[in-house]
Amino acid sequence: MELTLLGTGAPAGLPRPDCPCAVCATARGSSARAATALLVDSALLLDLTPGAALAAARAGHSLVGVRQVLLTHPHDGPAVDVPAGLPAAGRVPDGRELTLISGHRVRAMPMDHPGTGYEVTSPDGERLLYLPPGAAPAGLAEGLAAYDMVVGDVIGRPDAVARLRASGAIGATTDVIAVHIDHEVPGGPELDRRLAAAGARAVPDGTTLIVGEYEAVPDVPRRTLVTGGARSGKSLEAEQRLQTFPDVVYVATGGARDGDAEWAARVSAHRERRPGSWRTVETCDLIPLLTADGPPLLIDCLSLWLTEAMDKAGAWDDGHWAAGGETELRARVAELVAAVRATSRTVVAVTNEVGSGVVPASASGRRFRDELGRLNAAFADECEQVLLVVAGQALVLRG
Repeated sequence: MELTLLGTGAPAGLPRPDCPCAVCATARGSSARAATALLVDSALLLDLTPGAALAAARAGHSLVGVRQVLLTHPHDGPAVDVPAGLPAAGRVPDGRELTLISGHRVRAMPMDHPGTGYEVTSPDGERLLYLPPGAAPAGLAEGLAAYDMVVGDVIGRPDAVARLRASGAIGATTDVIAVHIDHEVPGGPELDRRLAAAGARAVPDGTTLIVGEYEAVPDVPRRTLVTGGARSGKSLEAEQRLQTFPDVVYVATGGARDGDAEWAARVSAHRERRPGSWRTVETCDLIPLLTADGPPLLIDCLSLWLTEAMDKAGAWDDGHWAAGGETELRARVAELVAAVRATSRTVVAVTNEVGSGVVPASASGRRFRDELGRLNAAFADECEQVLLVVAGQALVLRG
């Protein structure tokens, strides 16, 4: 089954008309995207958008052979000049299945947002799922057969990918293509990096893909360390990396602090950002979690883990430090690093970068700074990807 993406952008396109934002200002050339429309085997058109005929011609195709035009969502954009001879566009009621003259079978799928998704099966059995902007499938059962390709709003609805993974509809070899791309994420390498973390990819307008043909699915790094300064956006970056996974264990190493309203507000803000399906565990005992099988772990953060480890080792006191505290702390760090090296789970860990600012005034403060630097370096050595977040921008240091 041949799929040509006549457009890959949001309904308003990218750049948006009259939008002054930085992403729209730089969306030029291959980063510019028309509203999403898909041409399947030159017989089926999913979403009719302005300039579809010209876009097809540029991609080396024609709309003359199109036998069915289906819409996935209300089209409120510019008026569409319907090419002569093209069938009338329409929506299909949820659950209804069409069989085209070309032999393709199309089934309408209910969404949790206004719109209709379409499952397309070719005469040879390849299966494609196309989702409308801002939507995820509703009422998916578990144990579904994996699609060959899923095309949808990966950036706007990462939880849709999570639901499809949980049901089995996205498997290890499913090619996940991001469309309906808007100005929330800069294009180019940043978009590619964000999508790769979700096991997805984007392609330019006019790209033709073969559904069912082997395509290297982006490797999701199994161990990632995200570091950065205070309020740099490192926790948000870490959370975004796991939004397309159905089950995540969020490991909060800070615990509760009775009577600390500011800390409670921070914890609440983090909790509100996380998907409802994630499970939270408050602990600094990371070894059992790393050595057990299970869903991905998000550890936030290593700095607080080190604080607890130094408390137990009596590392804040010079006398305790010299009398065995240093040895005890180093052994505990080595145990943690060994567990990270051996773990079979996907792990994203957050830590602080504290060695680039003011030198702490106290000996214990300088000790914490030094030990955190050593811990970060040792942990990073065991990670396939290391990110430094500065002013909300993620810089890839490894991977």
